Amino acid sequence: MNRAEVTHLRAATPGCARVVHFNHAGASLPSQATLDAILEQLQREALGGPMEAADQNVQARARTSAATLLNGAPEAIAFASSGSAAWGMAFNALGPWKTGERILVGRHEWGGNLACIARAVAAGAQLEVIPCDESGAVSVTALQQMIDPQVKLIALTWLPANGGLINPAEAIGALAREHGIAYFIDAGQALGQLPCDVQALNCDVLKGAGRKFLRGPRGTALLYIRPGFMQRLKPTQLDVLSAPWDGEGFALRGDARRFETSEVSVALLAGLANALEECNALGPANIRQRIDSLSQDLRKRLVTLPGLTLHNLGPTDHQSGLIAFTLKGWDSVELKQRLAQHGINIGANGVAYTPLDMQARGLESIARIAVSYLNTEEEIEVLLGHLRELAEGGGV
Repeated sequence: MNRAEVTHLRAATPGCARVVHFNHAGASLPSQATLDAILEQLQREALGGPMEAADQNVQARARTSAATLLNGAPEAIAFASSGSAAWGMAFNALGPWKTGERILVGRHEWGGNLACIARAVAAGAQLEVIPCDESGAVSVTALQQMIDPQVKLIALTWLPANGGLINPAEAIGALAREHGIAYFIDAGQALGQLPCDVQALNCDVLKGAGRKFLRGPRGTALLYIRPGFMQRLKPTQLDVLSAPWDGEGFALRGDARRFETSEVSVALLAGLANALEECNALGPANIRQRIDSLSQDLRKRLVTLPGLTLHNLGPTDHQSGLIAFTLKGWDSVELKQRLAQHGINIGANGVAYTPLDMQARGLESIARIAVSYLNTEEEIEVLLGHLRELAEGGGV
């Protein structure tokens, strides 16, 4: 992705002219075309009636584009209001849980997923944390040694929210498939940032929000369910879409839409469809290369700032665009707020986001820079300049 292409993409993204945005892991900046898709659908609904304007082609475009992105089938894709909602629906559909059944998770598991798992633990299931290897990633060797017939689920947060780690998702998937164990991937920070091939990952369930690196609207998320795994999942909530009347009773759908309801925001799906199409057109491999180049350079420069400590895990030559750090003398939330006063957006995470990992590393909070292909070298200079002044105590 060359400079001219980046300039073109930024020109097509209104927010780039107003803020220096390094919070793509929280929510990225949508393109004008994505905004237009949402507004045009709302306009059609306002003028012709919301039900009458519910064009099924919008959903078909979004589903087909999502399947292309994931190398899956359209019928394996469901849409949800958030990544957490998608993961929770799939997890709850695995039940009921029995005493002694084991759930294995990485130390970096997303807090929302752990909250769902807590109910299974209350029912008698055991939650166990897979040890990390020397780099801080989930250890595949340790996982191998933990597997027995009582393991019912392996859950992995692929790219944790509190740093640049990229967990070995494919190797874990191969192990799960070998032993016939259900394998859920939280790909919230992966979708739109690096290639996500569900066939190579060997996952049974994968979810991710539309608002992050995919640059889609808030209130949208993808849920992939492997077709061969579909029948194992019994949704806890049904309606006339997920379990339509077949003349004799309500029959559960055979595709991933068994997790959808008849009520949906077509406008948001129109925006998501456009964002997915833009991501596919750019190519996840090209996106990954651009983000990797920018973030590696930024990490090298951040460590030169006095009082700044990086808190990333994983091999230094294989990390995501998420950069976790703390700055001496600064609370992470206050640092985020101070930078926002100057039109610079970053993130700040507390223990609740990744509680097992944050507690294991003795971290109360981290500031987080999330790099996108939309970011430029000039924006990095602006960010570094303000952080340097704060680090030196001069005030921004």
